[in-house]
Amino acid sequence: MSLRGFIEAFYYMPNKAAADNLESHCPPSSQADVAAVEEQAAPVSKALRVYSGLAWATLAFTLLIVMGGAFVRATGSGAGCGNHWPYCGENVVIPAFKTVAQIIEYSHRVTSGILGLAVLGLWIASFMVLPRGHVGRKAAAGAFALTIWEGFIGAVLVKQAWVVEDASLGRVITMCFHLVSTFMLVGALALTAWWAGGKARPRFSGQGAVSSSLILLLCSLVLVGVSGAISALAITLYPVTSLREGLLRDLSPATVLEGLRGIHPFLSLATGLYLMLVGGLMWKLRPSPEVQLWIKVGEVVLAGQIIVGLINLFLHAPIPLQLLHLGLAEVLWVSSVLMAASAMAHDVPQVELSPEFNFGTREEIAALGPARVMDYVALTKPRVISLLLFTTWMGMFIAARGWPGGGNFWLGLGIFIGTSLGLYAAAGASNAINMVLERDLDVRMERTASRPTVTQKIPPRDALRFAYGLEIFSFAILWFTSNLLAATLALAGLVVYVVIYTLWLKRRTWSNIVIGGAAGAFPPLVGYAAVAGDLSTLAWCLFLIIFMWTPVHFWALALLIKDDYAKAGVPMLPVVKGDRYTVVQIIGYAIVTAVISALPLLLQVHGPVYIVSALILNGILLSQCWALLQGVSRPRASKLFHFSMLYLALLFAAMAVDCAIWKSPEVRSIPTAL
Repeated sequence: MSLRGFIEAFYYMPNKAAADNLESHCPPSSQADVAAVEEQAAPVSKALRVYSGLAWATLAFTLLIVMGGAFVRATGSGAGCGNHWPYCGENVVIPAFKTVAQIIEYSHRVTSGILGLAVLGLWIASFMVLPRGHVGRKAAAGAFALTIWEGFIGAVLVKQAWVVEDASLGRVITMCFHLVSTFMLVGALALTAWWAGGKARPRFSGQGAVSSSLILLLCSLVLVGVSGAISALAITLYPVTSLREGLLRDLSPATVLEGLRGIHPFLSLATGLYLMLVGGLMWKLRPSPEVQLWIKVGEVVLAGQIIVGLINLFLHAPIPLQLLHLGLAEVLWVSSVLMAASAMAHDVPQVELSPEFNFGTREEIAALGPARVMDYVALTKPRVISLLLFTTWMGMFIAARGWPGGGNFWLGLGIFIGTSLGLYAAAGASNAINMVLERDLDVRMERTASRPTVTQKIPPRDALRFAYGLEIFSFAILWFTSNLLAATLALAGLVVYVVIYTLWLKRRTWSNIVIGGAAGAFPPLVGYAAVAGDLSTLAWCLFLIIFMWTPVHFWALALLIKDDYAKAGVPMLPVVKGDRYTVVQIIGYAIVTAVISALPLLLQVHGPVYIVSALILNGILLSQCWALLQGVSRPRASKLFHFSMLYLALLFAAMAVDCAIWKSPEVRSIPTAL
């Protein structure tokens, strides 16, 4: 028997118990599924462990070489060998180095050549170690093809002299291709090592919105990487000496590269938020040790990226920090690729399809008929969004000191409509995701038992697809009609609501609404940023007013439906601490809300409309809270709950009127860089 035959025979040694266990979680429905069950059940041989270890080592070596390439660019050593490639001189294999730049560039070429041989060896070894049809073989073949392509792009950069001081469009485009292929190469090597280590192959069909969300995440990370490469090139070509100078150049760029550099921080923030969203959903919908491991790694690396990015901003991106930033980006990419591979593995349970979450028979569900448009509208919770939408409008009017658009009615109308649609879509997406994640709670509560996700008139997968479609639409239209800052803020509100409130806090602590309620404070920030292009102190006052008002509003509602929460096992404050303790907390937050509502008076919002309105509204709010303390009853709690909504709407409207009438209009321009 040949070595390959021996290894294949050993690899496919039967493991009946493991296979039966896997089949019980994921019954095979095709030949590919059967193969996946057998592959997962088989033990990992020593040869496979060695091969997987070599693949991991090759991946680590690749990451070092990528950082080496960045060092070549950052030090201006790209022209060290002139336009000669692959040699550093006329047909000289080992050149007589005359400059440090020659040493740096040629060292990068030599190590890249060694990497090419290592990847070639990995691909050849895959035929001897991995059985025919194994997904690891395909990953290794892809890695080798991408290595060749990487060498070709490097040759083009050198031959075209797109190095050092060159700022041509050709160099920018080629660098983008270089970055994308680098990410693909790193991902292929990571998957080679992962799958060779005995991990289950992915299942692409039947994943619903999960697969599309993961693909969108990986594409977003690549896009951020491209913007980071452009930003790094701009830093090299157009260095700045102060933070203020850098910000001014980003907002009023003199070149295309500088304009693109200003986009990178916002894209990074938006992608980081989206990574948190996808990670939270995968933790809930695809629970497995591997998925949770890579989510944790991604969270830690993302935190490190944010810290290093901020330090880079203040220190003007010194070379060591540029390299560290790039290294962390590569590790974040690897963790995201492996999180996606783990989440889509054949043997991972799909929670949204679990029988325990089916709240009706097939016949009962079929009797409901197909979902209508209004069923999908119900997923967005339009009554809840109405107040959020109103605060968004008031944020726009406050920022513009009147109608947005700087005197241009039609421009203002476009911003108004685009921001309204974008905010509604973002809030609707978060509500739809919330309904999918809380079906087990909703079915136990009278007021939520008829939701389309509970009755399954809209299956969970369709609801998730709808939610992702809304969020993509939200981000795109906000960016197109206003700016990237507004789009990012809307996404931040969604992440706070879904990840922090729904997934992390709601089932764990009675203070869930105190922290998670921040999601409802983002709409006025979105409106303000859509018009102004920035966030002033006044904008943050709007945020704080809603942040402190939310417990007053929500706990009044919780007093009304505490029996529902108790039945569902949700630790809301009245359930955990009782009615009187809840009312005391309501009074405390109402007092803080009244104090914060006075802060705009220190920021030149002191016309009689706002002053009189704030005094009257806060007086009524505090008096109703006091009355509730004197005797907790449903009528008093209901009265406070309904007035709290009127309070917020009138307070923001008064501020908007005050800004429009008693202060001269402040013309705002939308930074084109965003």
